[in-house]
Amino acid sequence: MSSVAWMVIMGDGLHNFTDGMAIGAAFASNIAGGFSTAIAVFCHELPHEIGDFAVLLKAGMSAKQAVFYNLLSSVLCLFGMMLGVFLGENESASSWIFAVAGGMFLYIALVDMIPELTTSHSKEGGSLFQCLLQCLGLTSGIAIMLIIAMYEHDLKTAFTDSE
Repeated sequence: MSSVAWMVIMGDGLHNFTDGMAIGAAFASNIAGGFSTAIAVFCHELPHEIGDFAVLLKAGMSAKQAVFYNLLSSVLCLFGMMLGVFLGENESASSWIFAVAGGMFLYIALVDMIPELTTSHSKEGGSLFQCLLQCLGLTSGIAIMLIIAMYEHDLKTAFTDSE
């Protein structure tokens, strides 16, 4: 296997572990925050994992190997979630977990996504269709996060009323 494949697997494992810690700490704080964090992580992880799968295939792995290593790195999310629930009971540790997770999200957006959006992959230069698709993707991501933020309180009251 190429070194690129190992870097993708290791980086994705660390990323998944951090995502799991954020989910666990959010569930330790309250169930509504846990669900909203889990939905947000799912929304950014699905395309991320598909991209990692493509990179692993391009690096020379078979489809079976790429799925196996993707699943192996994804299991680290479960271990991160268990540690996040354990540490999330402590308010100051929970704040640090959210700060690290937020920093990783910003890092990924600024270092990985923004440069990718500003480069053109077509031979004719930047196409209008490509720009519209990128804007649509960013807008829908922002809209999903806005909807989660707007209705998180309703979810929280629904869970506290049923108890």
